[in-house]
Amino acid sequence: MYRIPKPMLPTLTTDFPKGNEWAFEIKYDGFRALFYIDEHSFQFMSRNGLSLHPQFPEVDEAVAFAREVWKDSLPLLFDGELCLLDSPFKADFEAIQLRGRLKSQDKIMAVTKEKQAHYCVFDVLMMKSEVISQKPYKERKGQLQELFKEGDLPLEVQPHSSVFFQYIREFDQHEVIWKLAEQYDAEGVIAKHVNSKWEDGKRTTQWYKIKNWKESTFFAISYEKKNGYFHLGVVRDGELYSVGLVSHGFSSEERDALIQVIKTNKTNENNEFIFVEPGICMDVQFLELYKEQLRQPAFKQFRFDVKWQDCTWEKLQQSIHPIPEEVTITHPDKPLWPKVNIDKQTYLFYLRSIAPYLLPFLENRLLTVIRYPHGMLGEAFYQKNCPDYAPDFIQTSMSEGINYIVCNNMETLMWLGNQLAFEFHIPFQTINSTGPSEIVFDLDPPSRDFFHLAVKAALLMKEVFDGLKLQSFIKTSGNKGLQIYLPLPENTFSYEDTRKFTEFIAHYLITKDPDSFTIERLKKNRGQKLYVDYIQHAEGKTIISPYSARGNEDGLVATPLYWEEVTEELTPELFPVNKMVERIKQVGNPFQDYFKVKETQPFQDILDFLNQTE
Repeated sequence: MYRIPKPMLPTLTTDFPKGNEWAFEIKYDGFRALFYIDEHSFQFMSRNGLSLHPQFPEVDEAVAFAREVWKDSLPLLFDGELCLLDSPFKADFEAIQLRGRLKSQDKIMAVTKEKQAHYCVFDVLMMKSEVISQKPYKERKGQLQELFKEGDLPLEVQPHSSVFFQYIREFDQHEVIWKLAEQYDAEGVIAKHVNSKWEDGKRTTQWYKIKNWKESTFFAISYEKKNGYFHLGVVRDGELYSVGLVSHGFSSEERDALIQVIKTNKTNENNEFIFVEPGICMDVQFLELYKEQLRQPAFKQFRFDVKWQDCTWEKLQQSIHPIPEEVTITHPDKPLWPKVNIDKQTYLFYLRSIAPYLLPFLENRLLTVIRYPHGMLGEAFYQKNCPDYAPDFIQTSMSEGINYIVCNNMETLMWLGNQLAFEFHIPFQTINSTGPSEIVFDLDPPSRDFFHLAVKAALLMKEVFDGLKLQSFIKTSGNKGLQIYLPLPENTFSYEDTRKFTEFIAHYLITKDPDSFTIERLKKNRGQKLYVDYIQHAEGKTIISPYSARGNEDGLVATPLYWEEVTEELTPELFPVNKMVERIKQVGNPFQDYFKVKETQPFQDILDFLNQTE
């Protein structure tokens, strides 16, 4: 059996190295892994020399794939990071930790279906039995890139791809990659000398790790005698809330002084802890919140100028999800949805956090927004034309005399949020498409009291789609209905093609239950029936984007769902703005596989059948 080497490790630093002889890669927060593949065997080993295969059965298909596309290059040895990706630049540390601890094969297979792991490759150490680890990094990276080109694989990480192997691209300018790391909340950046050789098990100064530290202010709650940790807190919903503990970063003088202050001002003491009232404030840097506790915290400095009441959960969230420096935030405390106590700052935190899931649906689409300058307390208006006062970083695209905003980046999204754009409406195709990029059915009951009709229609349609082997996705409208998506390959079908299908499904529903469903356009003639809006799916028409908020008093979100959530108990009120980020942390993104389904959707077969029956 081939002996897998131990990983080469970067040296932690706070500054980027000087000079032009460096390349830069995103640091993904996963399991460091080396992957050896030959014609008859493979090894997928963690940094600690343990097999990752049992917890990650995706490897089986990946090995078969590698033996097919790289058969002339075997044996291969890759170095990379095993990840559960949230976005092209960020992996989910909590999710990979949970997966790695699973033992039950049934549970492992279940979570694998929910979210596929990816192996993000940054180096190749062996090709065709030749050990190339002693070649310069730049040369190895070039050979790795050629391997991915041979396999017709993208040269950047794609979180929605069904392909296990993902290529970590390199950047020449650290300013560019650091901006991406900050915007997407990546773990950090790796700097690699272009002439560096790969060294077995060595921590080297030829590679540097620059972490994307966050920093916020906390107050001390207690001192833990046994291990010397200081427990930290913030104010959350008017109460003290523990967010973790810190021990590193103190000088011996600072540590002794803090212990003495806690002892002098203690409110209680037992065998384990000395407790103190809030009042001792300090800046602490950390990597992220993991299960709402600080990860890798380190003391920076005492803050005698800060009142403990100002150390809040909201300010902590702001430090974790920083707003791009290009965007100036105004009136953050403005109430937007008073009924559910959502202010502007909460909404902007939502947009900043949800961006990895929202932006892929806005990308390269002509955007229409509905703005609410005074929140739900005032009038709203539609905006299609990009205003003259928009900053230079806003991208636009002309169509039929209208200069539309195209929201392709975090800066644009946050600028629109500050402009109090609540609703993001997008067409059914991108600016590069010659036809629809998806089919969307809008199931519109007369009111929320009749939401059960939308559930009924959706489940009937799901039976049909499953029978036709069409992969469908469903979301709430964020108001009173449901919307069903069928992703389509780009530049393949016309709106005339899709109209045949949407009309067929609409008439099927009416035939199935004429007392519940209608295609009557006039509201006054619908009675209490659900309107199946298939005419709305047309060129130039728009629909609310997944994960967009809505301008209703409940602050609801157009929320992607898992089909098993579509039951009689489902209601739109379950999904307000201030609950959405936590929902994704708990259940994941139901539209995770949306874009990879596009190329495999067998819509042509259904279209051929419909054409034959005309």
